[in-house]
Amino acid sequence: MKRAYLAVASLLILGFTTSHSETAREIIKKSENNLRANSSLMTFSMTIVKPEWSRSIKMKAWSLEPDFALIYVMEPARDKGSTTLKRKNEVWNWIPAAQKVIKIPPSMMLQSWMGSDFTNDDLVREASVIDDYTHRLLGSQKIDKYDAWKIESIPLPSAGIVWGKIISFISKGDYLQICAEYYDEDGTLVKVFKGSQEKTFGDRKILSHWEMIPTDKPNNKTILEYLDAKFNIDIQPAFFSEQNMKRVR
Repeated sequence: MKRAYLAVASLLILGFTTSHSETAREIIKKSENNLRANSSLMTFSMTIVKPEWSRSIKMKAWSLEPDFALIYVMEPARDKGSTTLKRKNEVWNWIPAAQKVIKIPPSMMLQSWMGSDFTNDDLVREASVIDDYTHRLLGSQKIDKYDAWKIESIPLPSAGIVWGKIISFISKGDYLQICAEYYDEDGTLVKVFKGSQEKTFGDRKILSHWEMIPTDKPNNKTILEYLDAKFNIDIQPAFFSEQNMKRVR
């Protein structure tokens, strides 16, 4: 009787723990919600580092998740006023010097965005990580000072995504995105996106320093620094229009 009671008790405890543990998808979703919220206005710098040169661009970006984003270049003077608009799966660029709005064709989606290690496709796909992938918890791993979940994300066949998989590391407790590794369809690591330097903006704590490092280009990287951030701002889909690309400041 005692053994039977212990067996039943163990099953009840195991069942309780399993049913209340978080799935990989839930962890990814909490991490995305913490970083992006429903809407946001962010000011940030992007520094493009090459072996021969480097340059920095200061920008601000409005977003309405998951479908809309508008990025405005503040500095340097020669690029000021240039904007990038994302509406669902489409991207446009406004170039003030040419007085032209250019829609990015599908053939150019994998090209570099503003000379950085990000592609036009990265702008489109960054908000779809929750629903366009299946997620599996691989275990835990220590990353820098963080005890992190290790999660494998495999794209759905219908998603049309270039990556074979993404391995994400998300801190336990705070759900901070710490690192993401991007692999091609052959399982080769292509680039690493890694964050550091905790900062609090309003009621949210995020990592404010990010580096995108391509594995096949030694001494190349793109650095993002979040300078200011406001979350859950009042903004409507109509803000994200081709006409507004030319008016925002």
